[in-house]
Amino acid sequence: MITSAKRVLQHGVIPGLETGPTATWLWTELKQLGLPVICIDARHAKAVLKMQINKSDRNDAAGIARIMQTGWFKEVRVKGLDNHSVRALLASRALLVKIKRDLENQIRGLLKNVGLVIGRAKFNVFTVRAEELIADRPELIAVVGPLLKARQAIEQQTDDLDRKVLKLARHDAQVRRFMTVPGIGPITALCFKATIDDPTRFKRSRSVGAYVGLTTRRHASGEIDWTGRISKCGDAMLRSYLFEAAGVLLTRVPKWSALKAWGMRLAKRNGLRKATVAVARKLAVILHRMWIDRTEFNWSKKEVAA
Repeated sequence: MITSAKRVLQHGVIPGLETGPTATWLWTELKQLGLPVICIDARHAKAVLKMQINKSDRNDAAGIARIMQTGWFKEVRVKGLDNHSVRALLASRALLVKIKRDLENQIRGLLKNVGLVIGRAKFNVFTVRAEELIADRPELIAVVGPLLKARQAIEQQTDDLDRKVLKLARHDAQVRRFMTVPGIGPITALCFKATIDDPTRFKRSRSVGAYVGLTTRRHASGEIDWTGRISKCGDAMLRSYLFEAAGVLLTRVPKWSALKAWGMRLAKRNGLRKATVAVARKLAVILHRMWIDRTEFNWSKKEVAA
């Protein structure tokens, strides 16, 4: 393998691969061999490869080689393995949270069919309330009991991951600076840092909003010129966390800032949902600028913000 790498360097050939499930591993291994490998956008590769009549692995490889020769490609930055590990941790936690929510909804639905309503219940209250409702119903214990045990096991695993997330956030100075922004918690801060990977790859902080998919689509051709909803391109996990953080900022954070004042004015004019999306985009821009400048969030006085 090392001999092949030397031959590639001698002939001045630049290996290329498209984004996919194994792209990170392949890119990292080839980089360790000293190859100037480039990872290209799979959407660009698909646009070219679909012009081929016959599809096969050999033809796809030849097509990617032609893309590399012509230079008609968009290079994709491959994140480091450390950041991939953080994102894997966050993805596992998000999956467990979803499974727990699905179990709770299933339990609520089963009990509601027989006229039993759990009502508003969080954390351990949910289990206590459910057990009280099915205490004298053996047929319900047989059905709901296993679901409650599964929910408890999922909750324990989620708590373990939460402790790992807090530990990572506590030992990362930049993540702690991110958390000075109202609405930004350790999960959102870690996700932003792991997703962006290197802040210097963006020339302008405004570009981060588009990278996350929080800017509007536009179609302009001839007399047609319209602006649609947000593109939703980029990382869905980070986009959802920023949207959630923006909602917390607008509805739960009591302390005023220029950002909250701007968002509330927008909410009165265009509605809360659109204002939340706009504030989420602004949060992405602010977090990137804080990362570049190595500063904390700049709070403003209530008299100025209101």
